[in-house]
Amino acid sequence: MTIPLTPRGGMRVAIDRGGTFCDVWAFIPTHLFCPPIPSELLGNAVVIPGNGNGSGSDRESGVQVTFKLLSVDPANYDDAPSEGIRRLLQIATRQHIPKGQVYDTSIIESVRMGTTVATNALLERKGEPFGLVLTQGFADMIEIGDQTRPDLFDLSLARKHKVLYRPEDVVQADERVTLEGWSLDPAAPSVEEIVRRAKGTESEGEVVVGISGEAVRILRPLNLQKLEKDLRAMYDRGLRAVAVCLLHSYTFPRSLAVYLVHIMWGSCRGRVAELIRTEHERQVGDIARKVGFTQISLSSDLSPAIKALPRGNSAVIDAYLSPVLRAYVDGFNSHFADNKAGKRSEFMKSDGGLVSSDKFSGLRAVLSGPAGGFVGCALTAYSPIRQRPVVGFDMGGTSTDVCRFSGEFELTFESVIANTKIACPQLSIETVAALTYKNGMFLVGPESVGAHPGPACYRKGGDLAITDANLVLGRLIPSQFPSIFGPNADEPLDLEASRTKFQQLTAEINASRPGAKAYSLEEVAAGFIRVANEGMSRPMRNVTEQRGFAMSSHDLCCFGGAGGQHACAIATGLGIETVVIPRFSSILSAYGIACSDLTAEAAVPLSAEVTNDFASSSAFAEVQARVQGLKALVSQELVEQGVSDLDVEFTVTISTHYDGADTILQIPLAASLKDDFVAAHLRETSFAMQRPVRMSNIRVRGVGKSFNITPSDYAEDLAAAESSTSAPVVKPSARTRAFFEVDGEVESVDTPVYVLSSVPVSSKIAGPAIIVDSTQTIVVEPNARAICLNEHVILRVTTQSRPLEPTLDGELSTDPIMLAVFANRFMSIAEQMGHTLQRTSISVSIKERLDFSCSIHGTDGALVANAPHIPVHLGSMQYAVQAQHNHWLGKLRPGDVLLTNHPEWGGTHLPDLTVVTPVFSPDDDTQILFYVASRGHHTDIGGTGVTSMNPISKELWEEGVAVKSFRLVSQGVFEEQGVRDLFNEVAKYPGCSATRRIDHNLTDLQAAISANVRGIKLVNRLFEEFGTKTVLFYMRQIQLVAQQTIKAFFRETYDKFGGKPLRARDFMDDGTEIVLEVRINREEGTAEFDWTGTGPQVYGNANTPISLSYAAIIYALRSMISPEIPMPLNQGVLDPVTNIVPEASFINPTGVVAISGSTISSQRLIDVILQAFKAAACSQGCASSTGFGSGGKDASGKVTPGFTYGESLGGGSGAGPTWHGKHATCVHSTNTRLTDVEIFEQRTPLILLESQIRRGSGGRGKFVGGDGLRKTFEAREPVNFSIVSQRRVFAPKGLEGGGDGARGKNTWWKRNHEGGLVKINVGSNGIASLAKGDRVSIETPGGGGWGLAEDI
Repeated sequence: MTIPLTPRGGMRVAIDRGGTFCDVWAFIPTHLFCPPIPSELLGNAVVIPGNGNGSGSDRESGVQVTFKLLSVDPANYDDAPSEGIRRLLQIATRQHIPKGQVYDTSIIESVRMGTTVATNALLERKGEPFGLVLTQGFADMIEIGDQTRPDLFDLSLARKHKVLYRPEDVVQADERVTLEGWSLDPAAPSVEEIVRRAKGTESEGEVVVGISGEAVRILRPLNLQKLEKDLRAMYDRGLRAVAVCLLHSYTFPRSLAVYLVHIMWGSCRGRVAELIRTEHERQVGDIARKVGFTQISLSSDLSPAIKALPRGNSAVIDAYLSPVLRAYVDGFNSHFADNKAGKRSEFMKSDGGLVSSDKFSGLRAVLSGPAGGFVGCALTAYSPIRQRPVVGFDMGGTSTDVCRFSGEFELTFESVIANTKIACPQLSIETVAALTYKNGMFLVGPESVGAHPGPACYRKGGDLAITDANLVLGRLIPSQFPSIFGPNADEPLDLEASRTKFQQLTAEINASRPGAKAYSLEEVAAGFIRVANEGMSRPMRNVTEQRGFAMSSHDLCCFGGAGGQHACAIATGLGIETVVIPRFSSILSAYGIACSDLTAEAAVPLSAEVTNDFASSSAFAEVQARVQGLKALVSQELVEQGVSDLDVEFTVTISTHYDGADTILQIPLAASLKDDFVAAHLRETSFAMQRPVRMSNIRVRGVGKSFNITPSDYAEDLAAAESSTSAPVVKPSARTRAFFEVDGEVESVDTPVYVLSSVPVSSKIAGPAIIVDSTQTIVVEPNARAICLNEHVILRVTTQSRPLEPTLDGELSTDPIMLAVFANRFMSIAEQMGHTLQRTSISVSIKERLDFSCSIHGTDGALVANAPHIPVHLGSMQYAVQAQHNHWLGKLRPGDVLLTNHPEWGGTHLPDLTVVTPVFSPDDDTQILFYVASRGHHTDIGGTGVTSMNPISKELWEEGVAVKSFRLVSQGVFEEQGVRDLFNEVAKYPGCSATRRIDHNLTDLQAAISANVRGIKLVNRLFEEFGTKTVLFYMRQIQLVAQQTIKAFFRETYDKFGGKPLRARDFMDDGTEIVLEVRINREEGTAEFDWTGTGPQVYGNANTPISLSYAAIIYALRSMISPEIPMPLNQGVLDPVTNIVPEASFINPTGVVAISGSTISSQRLIDVILQAFKAAACSQGCASSTGFGSGGKDASGKVTPGFTYGESLGGGSGAGPTWHGKHATCVHSTNTRLTDVEIFEQRTPLILLESQIRRGSGGRGKFVGGDGLRKTFEAREPVNFSIVSQRRVFAPKGLEGGGDGARGKNTWWKRNHEGGLVKINVGSNGIASLAKGDRVSIETPGGGGWGLAEDI
């Protein structure tokens, strides 16, 4: 029977298809709902009386219906959302509707969906084949990426992002534009002056003003004939989708008017093509359309903002996913009559807004599912009356998402999805799962058990997950769970399956701990939950404390099917006192989608200064004019989707930043824009800069109201309930035995169970207790109480410390659960220190290239935890801390902070300044309990070089400030003048300049102090929570785990090689030999690393401090141990190692010779170690530290202003016994980012002519080495150039018969008087003064191959 849609309105449906469950919410108007509904039709659905908050005369009261079904259940349905709609139709029509037929949806007014289809297609690499058009010379831009590797210790680089296209499907467009003028110019002219000057010169190409207001030089117009030929060839190969990203397309075409006309009148192709004949990217689009491509993704349409890489990735992902998404939408609609799920069909975008299904694109869909939960959290848990920011915690069946809301949706415009950086508006969401026991530690994740088969209790043969742990602890009530499990999706949870697998795991754990007290099954389950809670807390700290917000000032909103089970415990650990659980918490993503609005967005670049008198400036007038045009575009797009233009609300934000800085903040447009930016920057980074403030982008977001579903604010009801002295008496519906942690012990507790629908409003329930409804379970821990309101359950949590330290003096014993907890917590503290350092620093090298590390050290300075920031710092920081510990023993007092960078005192090279802070016992201000340390690379520390990486230094004094030990802070007083004196001392040496940016040095040192303070507070919090004795005990136990792991590895290695010594040797480019012999003692599980025979220290910059030999050993050992084996990085790794390093050798120099190239030299040490163990062929063995600059002190002593720019370049990684090497990537010691080509050309007086992979430079073999990188620069003004590199003489070695990788090359192409280019070999290290038109080409080495090629 068909019930026609009436003027009174139809059913409204919202669906979120998550990883495990598909959540369904619907509002059925009274005229369509005829109770009672037969139980066989109602199934597991819950009917809630309520009017859905409709408005208007055509809206009437009705009911809300909610239920869950499995997202993947191929035995019962092919598509979960359409199955959900079938079940809703059965309820509304009171008739059985067979599966598999085309469903009549005429009674449905709207269907809104969030889906993981795009995300899954991206992760599983199941998108549409497509072609890619890039600027000539940049065919490998997407593949190179930012050159970093995601897993520092994975020699195979298995998780490094893989391109979504075939290399043969890349077309290089014969065209080139660049920016004219450069932002680091101390005497930068205006854009108008730049254009005027260009007209009077004979320089190549016309200069025009781009959309952003920047001057653009058209060096080479687009070759239309060649492009059309290439696109036709691509089309003939069967491709129908194409992505396009040309350099500087964010600002080129030449005028805003053209840009807006194109977008507003895109259907008028001929007119637009005529107007924008000089705009290359749109010309490509028009030709592609003419050829017949059906999916054309232009980067300038998707993300009109500077930075070519994220913009290009956005185009790539859009072209790859949009056809898949369209196919899914069409397939979904095919289940319904007239191919329509409802009168309106809308999908959730990644930015938290809805879009009509016919406009849903791949790029906008990658976070479609989590975005619905964010919106639901914001609307139901944030109280405008209380105005406390909310941390949202969406815990589904297999994964966890975290977000933060403080009254406005926080969007991020650059994010990383599937290891790929993209530029697209996304809600700011962090994602965090299978249970395993490895290496004596409890592990949760990172693998997920998935939706199918799911956890063990789902009756499909799955593995253990957190759901199983909660079930065996009695925290889930199987009778209250929907019967949707098993082969026919009609069975309840299987408790016995969970218990059986936990019994097996418990037996395995107990067998691995002979002599220790055996665990019970429940203790194991509770242990995993505790470890999981620690892991899930880390991303919550990332969205709050990492950005300068105190965690304790937030409320916690727990939602998702599993959120309520962990809410109290997580809140306790984070110091949060209030947890908000909305009525629809278990299906909050679906409800959030129901509450969402249609949104549209338009943006345009604009580069202009934000002055103090911004409101009266010409820039403000230009902004206002552009905003009006953008509003028209946004309004038109929303009107096309059925929104009245009267119902559109706009927000306008400006991308704002300090001149020369990459930290961009989105600030609402206002006359006070500059002040607002400075205040926001101060909050986010803890400092302000004496630099001009600039804007780079204008963004207009329109919100179109289509339905008015507004949840109520709970604040007044909560206040009334808490102040009431006559709370309703509530009796439990049942009692159960559940397990809770009581005074450190897991105990069975008689626990009341309450059915939420039967609990009177304003009831107060003391913990321990369990509150259930049909789709969720809320566990009220013993330290909490629940207050049940009309639409929320509020948990008030007591967060006082509960030290676990025994009161007796007995010995503590190692608990694997606590070991995992402390391992998580120590690493989290080191990571948070790093976040603080990055957030509060000012220099590019620390804030943007991430060249820093932070660590925690024990009482004697031994390393406890070192966050994996920069590998070259691993291990070496311990020796810097221990040198200070030994020097100052007994002389330090609370409030003292130390500074060091000297190679004889644990330094790596002089630019790496280390700040060390001792922490004292509260009972004895002479007893040091532990140390924290932060090390950051300073770009300028004085000396004779262009940058702090000095290629021609011979002695240490030439390289800048050298500090053995300096009390940076004395009992709380920052010694600023002393720091200035240290840096100024450098200028007294012949040919040396003092640092050109002492303000940066001071700010970065203060940032390091702040990072240490953060670490101290967090470790002290551990002391308060667990007791001093327990924390110090586990500091040592964490080291013992690493020690025992290394000993086991040495024994395995001894057996593998029959006890023979392991030997390897290699040469530096100057001929210095590196010799290593490793001798293993199997009985003790120890090894001697003997470097005897290594050449003497050299009169040059490649000498390597002894601390770097330790860093090389700790890195190489961790890399050779399976990543599946959990092993903390600390002193324990080195405990079984004896490191024999000859004094005054190349790897243990005196404090006289230069060391600025030592971090590059450390690459060679790692290669030698890996050769000795036959673990991998040699990688590029370099980092090609490239620098450009001007200014400084000349021969006469005159100091002139200028600029410096530097970066390290990736190369080929070595192949191994089961893997090919990767191309153009950072290897071993380094992992810093490349500067985006558009940023590079905006800031410096150079142009990057090419950035490509050196195809064929990897060593041949059964497994081929990775290829190197080639970058060619051209000077557009006179500049100085420097290079510090290796592997220009001796090639990276192959192993087991594999070929060597190609050597690197550094070439200076110097202009002669005839205008031609003369080739000059710069060598491994050199400095040159480039004239205008000179070029420099850096070709980095390839990696060695593995095995004989004929073995393939």
